[in-house]
Amino acid sequence: MSSAVGKVSREEFRRQKDLDAARKAGTAPAELDAEGKPINPHIPQYISQAPWYLDTGKPSLSHQRKNEAPKASDIDKWYERGRKGPAATKYRKGACENCGAMTHKRQDCLERPRKKGAKYTGRDIAADEFVQGDVADGYDAKRDRWNGYDASQYKKVYDEFAAVEAARQRLREQEIDSQTTTDLAAVRKVAKAGKGEGEQADPDFGSSDEDEDDEEKYADAADQVGQKLDTKTRITVRNLRIREDTAKYLINLDPESAYYDPKTRSMRDAPRKDIPPEDSKFAGDNFFRFSGDAPDVQKLQLFAWQAAARGNDLHFNANPTQGEILHKQFQEKKEELRDTQKVGILAKYGGEQYLEKAPKELLQGQTEEYVEYSRTGQVVKGRERVLAKSKYMEDVFINNHTSVWGSWYDLSTGSWGYACCRSTLHVSYCAGKAAIEAAQSSNAQSMLAGPSSSTSDATAIATPTKSLVESHQERLESEEKSKERASDTVRKGLGVGKRTLGEGELNLDESKLAEALAEERKRKALNDDDLDDDRGRKKKYNSAYSGGKGTDNVEVTEEELEAYRKIRIAGTEDPMFNYKDRGGDYGNIWGIWRRNDKPTLPLPFSTSLSIDLTAMERYCSGRLYSSMSPGSNCLDSDSAKEDRRELVWVQVCSEESEA
Repeated sequence: MSSAVGKVSREEFRRQKDLDAARKAGTAPAELDAEGKPINPHIPQYISQAPWYLDTGKPSLSHQRKNEAPKASDIDKWYERGRKGPAATKYRKGACENCGAMTHKRQDCLERPRKKGAKYTGRDIAADEFVQGDVADGYDAKRDRWNGYDASQYKKVYDEFAAVEAARQRLREQEIDSQTTTDLAAVRKVAKAGKGEGEQADPDFGSSDEDEDDEEKYADAADQVGQKLDTKTRITVRNLRIREDTAKYLINLDPESAYYDPKTRSMRDAPRKDIPPEDSKFAGDNFFRFSGDAPDVQKLQLFAWQAAARGNDLHFNANPTQGEILHKQFQEKKEELRDTQKVGILAKYGGEQYLEKAPKELLQGQTEEYVEYSRTGQVVKGRERVLAKSKYMEDVFINNHTSVWGSWYDLSTGSWGYACCRSTLHVSYCAGKAAIEAAQSSNAQSMLAGPSSSTSDATAIATPTKSLVESHQERLESEEKSKERASDTVRKGLGVGKRTLGEGELNLDESKLAEALAEERKRKALNDDDLDDDRGRKKKYNSAYSGGKGTDNVEVTEEELEAYRKIRIAGTEDPMFNYKDRGGDYGNIWGIWRRNDKPTLPLPFSTSLSIDLTAMERYCSGRLYSSMSPGSNCLDSDSAKEDRRELVWVQVCSEESEA
């Protein structure tokens, strides 16, 4: 529908009327405005027709719609002061010839004019300025006195006032503490000033323009609504809400948040559901519904419903006393039935000892009790933690002892005792300091006596008393001499520096050798006869036959050693004993241990008797065809590694030497 109605002919006017009727009937498409939106044909002409000062010459309903207000600038949007853009490393075309920035020209540059500009030097290129957008583009924004205000600047004022308030409180506490019991009037005066209101307060504690020093000192004694001061406990009791605290209905100003009932001053739901209840200052008043007797009332209501559902004539609101009595009887019968079932199950299956729950302190091993200590270790606030008790009896003193057993340790004997008398005997009677002095004197006498304690009394009397230093030096010298004697004994046993028995050139007596051979054969025969017939075990060691000639003969001569060697080699312990040739060029291949380039007898027959190559040839009674060619190292055991023994292979000829 055109908004401009001019002079039209009768035919055009009739066609326009028919078109409007068809659009209203829905047979013709609706008229579209300038934005392409359909125009409702049922809208009257005086509404759809735009006035002359808003007429655009096209059908439209924009004159009926509210113009969109320009978007206001953000409250946090303000000029970025001191912010600069990126800095280039070389000169760019079109930049300032003086500093090298791209945001201005040379005539607009605010830097000091350089002798040689950045265009020619290419160094020290200045950063580009930050291009500010449309910050305050509205009428109100340009004239807003708080636009661009930083709220963090007010924190300085807040901190200053908080420090002043803390100083006031500290000064008042010192004033109350300084009042003695004899000056009760001053204390009552301070308390009365804290309770005063308005002009009724004591003028000595009120603010005055004439005395500015007292204003800061007694400012906290002025009237404060809803507070009273207890001078004995120094605790400020508040009987009204603190004005600085935020009211529950102001925590969240969203109208869709929790509902606040002004009549009862209650807000059941939490105003901020996005904050956990333990972290929020106020989480709603619903906790009152689960405190006190409220859960019991809910249980009674539930019991009444369940009883009515089972056909009992019970109504909680009509007769609450009846419902409470029936509920109490029901609970008693329920507990009795539960106890009966519990006793029956425990009597049948057992396990009553596992039903007792251990204390929380034992299960978790920790507590959350707050204890505050002073510098001297005394408990200032809270309750001190009780030490864990032992299963043994504690602080039980017997036999006149003043300390418990195990309170002292003797380093010399390595035993525990009592600290009161230093006795290491558990059932001893305490003698106190006298026992300690007696023990110290006995120790001193034993140290003075030293190694000569076993001498006769006459020698002890003739010898003068020595000091502790002299006795200590003599004891050290005696220990060194004993070590030297022990080392000489070891060297003698090992044969270090002297000829070892059985080595070197031997000068044997034939008669003694024959006697030794006969004695060795007799000893071996006796050892063979000592075997048990039933089990084949040797009898226990008999010292009568250990020396061969009696128990006093412990020295072994060279003839006896040679006799033992000959009898031993001639026996079954010889690996070549009763050797028979099998017709081959070579006989058995024996693994021979070599220690320090000297071959020894094969294991397990002997590992201690050392012989040379000539003795090995005589021992094998064969011809040594190959030299001691090394084979694989025998390093399978730790003992072989320590002894540095190598296993070499020796081929022994089985043929008898023709020569």
